[in-house]
Amino acid sequence: MNPFDDPLLPICILLTLKVAGFATVLAGIFGVGMARLLSGRRSPAGSFVFRIIDSLCALPLVLPPTVTGYCLILLVGKRGLIGQWLNEYGINLIFSWQGAVVAATVVIFPLCYRSSRAALEMVDHGLEDAARTLGATETRIFFRISLPLAWRGIFAGITLAFARGMGEFGATLMIAGNLPGKTQTLSLAVYDAFQSGNDSRALVLVLLTVVICTSLLVIAESVGGMKFSGTRYVGGK
Repeated sequence: MNPFDDPLLPICILLTLKVAGFATVLAGIFGVGMARLLSGRRSPAGSFVFRIIDSLCALPLVLPPTVTGYCLILLVGKRGLIGQWLNEYGINLIFSWQGAVVAATVVIFPLCYRSSRAALEMVDHGLEDAARTLGATETRIFFRISLPLAWRGIFAGITLAFARGMGEFGATLMIAGNLPGKTQTLSLAVYDAFQSGNDSRALVLVLLTVVICTSLLVIAESVGGMKFSGTRYVGGK
């Protein structure tokens, strides 16, 4: 069978983009918000509480995805801390594309947070102080000064997070499962094709993923106008 004739292929691609898109929006909002709270001048960088919160925000970046997935099951599973409450309202995240969004959001959150925090800390604080002397509120300063000056670093981090969200595997598999046409993303489809010995389908899926992710990296480099070292923003205007 020609892999391009697979009726589930378009569904798989659209589902991957949908999951990664929703996850990126959520991770971007929370990541930028947390970065604003923990950026250098807002928090005592040397305090113990700050270091703990900062480490927790970056934790999904270093944890094995399966560990992250298991923690999410304990949290949003049917018998989880939040899952029991969600079930009362008929919301079940397990084996659903919404669950895949939750898993991807948690995994890519550190990318959004780290890049946003680094970009915000590079903003000229003299401009912010000048706005304060003129009576501007912190919210107005953030949206009118800090965010416009830091948008390149934030955008590049969010673009990388989207690419990472497209390739999320471990946590997604544990939360959403691998249901073709329902929760099967590109990374899960590659695994399924390899396991079944369908090398031609696996190759097509791999090439599609590489093309899409490479395009996103080119966009991040071109629009962001910066270079990265790990997850840290290190330059560019």
